[in-house]
Amino acid sequence: MIQNESASQQFLSFALGDEVFAVNVLQVKEILDVINITRVPQMPDYMLGVINLRGSVVPVVDLRCKFGMEERAQGQETCIVVLEVDFDGERVVIGALTDAVREVLDLSADQIEPPPRMGMKLKSEFIRGMGKQGENFIIILDIDRIFSSDELCVIRESESVDSLT
Repeated sequence: MIQNESASQQFLSFALGDEVFAVNVLQVKEILDVINITRVPQMPDYMLGVINLRGSVVPVVDLRCKFGMEERAQGQETCIVVLEVDFDGERVVIGALTDAVREVLDLSADQIEPPPRMGMKLKSEFIRGMGKQGENFIIILDIDRIFSSDELCVIRESESVDSLT
């Protein structure tokens, strides 16, 4: 999981409902307040649409929907985490709608346990590990594995809809 046992890695933590998730901070490009999202016809439910990020079209995914969580109205802390995802060796930029960004965490290898084998709503292949912070667990996502090849193709297609933004 982490090559050097004494090395720590940084993760951006965010909330979806009562759960805290994290992604490798190296994959985070930026964090945005929720801005106008242009709907794209015939996209999967979890695809909210696209945003214009300094002239680039960036698809936005509702992580709550993607993970099968109940819908929740956007609040003051709702934001879009802009991420770089690996797609067949190519970097694809996507936005992920989250309930709130929490903090950047430094976790060492001994603070990260393998993902549980059962009893979770999320498929374990999405989970890189379970970070321990005191008595609390943080679900560390493998953002490159959350989307299947077919889903990333849909995301790539939505990027070509730049005439809408």
